[in-house]
Amino acid sequence: MPNQSRPKVKKSRALGIALTPKAVKYFEARPYPPGEHGRGRKQNSDYKVRLLEKQRLRAQYDISERQMVRAYDRARKAEGKTGEALVVELERRLDALVLRSGIARTIYQARQMVVHGHIEVNGGKVDKPSFRVAPNDVVMVRERSRSKPLFETARAGGFAAEGETPRYLQVNLGALAFRLDRLPNRKEVPVICDEQLVVEYYAR
Repeated sequence: MPNQSRPKVKKSRALGIALTPKAVKYFEARPYPPGEHGRGRKQNSDYKVRLLEKQRLRAQYDISERQMVRAYDRARKAEGKTGEALVVELERRLDALVLRSGIARTIYQARQMVVHGHIEVNGGKVDKPSFRVAPNDVVMVRERSRSKPLFETARAGGFAAEGETPRYLQVNLGALAFRLDRLPNRKEVPVICDEQLVVEYYAR
C-alpha cells in the first residue's frame, strides 16, 4: 500500500516541491498551496516550519512517519552531522536508488517495482523498498521481468532524469543494473530539504 493517497499535484503544491515529473508543470503554473486560501499570507511558527520541512523530506522518499523515525534514530548514532546522516540513511533505501539509477521514473514507480518482485540485489530477490543497500551491492532487474514494456522503456533511457547520474552509483541501463560504489555525500543527493530543521523537529 502506498504511504500517501493524496493526489500528487495537490500534495506537491502544499509542500512547495514537485514530487513527480507530471507535477512540475502544474506546480510552475500554480506555485502556491491548494485551496481557496492558498495564496493568502500566513504566519508560520518555528514548529510549523520544521514540521513542513520534515513532511517535505518524507514525501520525497514516500515513507511513513515510523520509517522516518527509525532512519532518524540510526542517523543520531552515526558519526558526523545527524541531518546529513539522515539523508544518507534514506538515500540507501532500495526504492530510492532504483529511482536514482533511471530504472524508474518516480519514487512511487520504484516502490512498485520492488514490491512486485522485479528487483534483485546480489542475485537474490528483494521485495522490501526499505531494504538498505550497502556499498558494492549490485542491484538489477530480474531476468524474468526484463522483457516487460516498462523495463524496455527504462533500458532505452526513458526514465533517466535530466543531468548526471549521482556519482555514488555505477549504472548500466542497457543491463538494467547498477552498483552502489560508496555511501553518498549529502550534497550529491538530489533532494530538496534543510535537514537541520528536520533534526530540530525530532529533537524538540
